[in-house]
Amino acid sequence: YNQLFHTLLQFSKYLSGKMFTFPEATNTAHVRITTSRQELSAVTVCLRFLTDLRRGYSIFSLATPSSANDLLIFKLENGVTEFIIRNKLAEFVGQEYGLNVWHSICTTWDSASGLGQVWFDGNPSSRKLISSGTNIKGSILIVLGQEQDSHGGAFDTNQCFVGMMSDVHMWDYTLSPCEIQNYMSDLSFTPGNVLNWKALDFQIKGRVLTEDKQKAGL
Repeated sequence: YNQLFHTLLQFSKYLSGKMFTFPEATNTAHVRITTSRQELSAVTVCLRFLTDLRRGYSIFSLATPSSANDLLIFKLENGVTEFIIRNKLAEFVGQEYGLNVWHSICTTWDSASGLGQVWFDGNPSSRKLISSGTNIKGSILIVLGQEQDSHGGAFDTNQCFVGMMSDVHMWDYTLSPCEIQNYMSDLSFTPGNVLNWKALDFQIKGRVLTEDKQKAGL
């Protein structure tokens, strides 16, 4: 039993209607996702999450060997959303992180303009300059539940996510506002062409569960 939680379990699943449950604070438990893509000149990440954490926590962590923070979505204790691209940071304010409520978040960025944006529960943020002129490049490793301070590791319990996550998608272009609103409203949308929740290859390390998604009122 103990050995189970110290080894990586490989899965390839149709996760529609499912969620990942991260039931405790650790510096080990996480979901690890790799992709054959080695370069991104633009990206959109969307996912849904529910937590009762009041401290800061990682929402989505993408690292390459040359950069632990090639793409990081991080919620600070004061409710500010940090969006980091290529180790460069922009802060977005005004998102209402209610506890024990399902939230939908989408982030977009492209290297040509350098602009990034955070959509939260249907509302867009200001568009801000983050990083321009260089692409995300290298062996891409995505981690849910922890924040990578090195490629695939150096986790900190005080930055981990505790709660539930679902509907994780990633595209290699900036999704249109109409498509983002469709995702936010749980309507029909084009699934991610880098990560697709309905056909996700992933590994689990530690105590992370795949369960039926719980919705409000159920």
